[in-house]
Order: sequence, then C-alpha cells, then structure tokens
Amino acid sequence: MADPSKVLYASEPALDVAEFRRVLVESGLGKTRPVDDEARLRAMLGNASLVLTARLDIEGEPLVGVARGVTDFSWVCYISELAVSKAAQRLGVGKGLMDEAQRRLGPSVAISLISMPDAIGFYERIGMTRMPDAFWFSRKL
Repeated sequence: MADPSKVLYASEPALDVAEFRRVLVESGLGKTRPVDDEARLRAMLGNASLVLTARLDIEGEPLVGVARGVTDFSWVCYISELAVSKAAQRLGVGKGLMDEAQRRLGPSVAISLISMPDAIGFYERIGMTRMPDAFWFSRKL
C-alpha cells in the first residue's frame, strides 16, 4: 500500500456507483449494505449531502475510502458510511476522511454516527465521544 501522505481527500458528490460498491465490499461494510442493489446504492449516493473520498495519489487515483453523510451544514451531520478498503486500513485514511468532514463542515456542526462493533475502538481513538442514549427504528427491507 502507498504512503499515507500520498492520499488525496476530496468532495465527490457524483462518485461512481461501482467504485462506491467496491470500497464497501473491500472494507467489510458490504456485509451490511445493499451492495447487490445498484439502484439503491445510486440513491444512497444521490441523496447524500456529503460524499468525501480518499484516493491514492498514483496513476489512476484508485479509491480507497469513502465517507457518506447527511447534513444541514449548520447543526449536525450523520455519517452513514465510513468505509476504507482493508488494504488501506491502519494508514490513517479513516481519520483523514473524518478530519476532512470536520474541516468542510466547520466547528459549529456536530458529527454523529453508528459504529460497527469492531470499529468502536477506532472512533474512540480519534476522539469521538461514545453516546449511550441513541435510538433506532430498524429497516423493514
């Protein structure tokens, strides 16, 4: 894997669905996302108000990470995915995407998310506060 200093972070609201799907699968999040439903993945990207990417600064600029969120750009942003390809994990890409989200949103916007169980330590290490009082209505489909 490339040097983490060679990662380019950007806003890509028109991110290609196939690239998004690939990173979801490679990150392990594909187990909990509708990766075989292209129309739903397209809607997930199209309806997000924040799509941030991490690409290697090499020929072809391969996608290695995505942060997707819904926000009002004023009060709060909910990060619905933070996905980093397994080959790029532990190189600072996830933290880089969260830093980029904070930079773009500014200091007056809070960021919330629901962590996968095996990622809780990551979020604690980057300084997020664990909240005991979140609630959830499950999807029916």
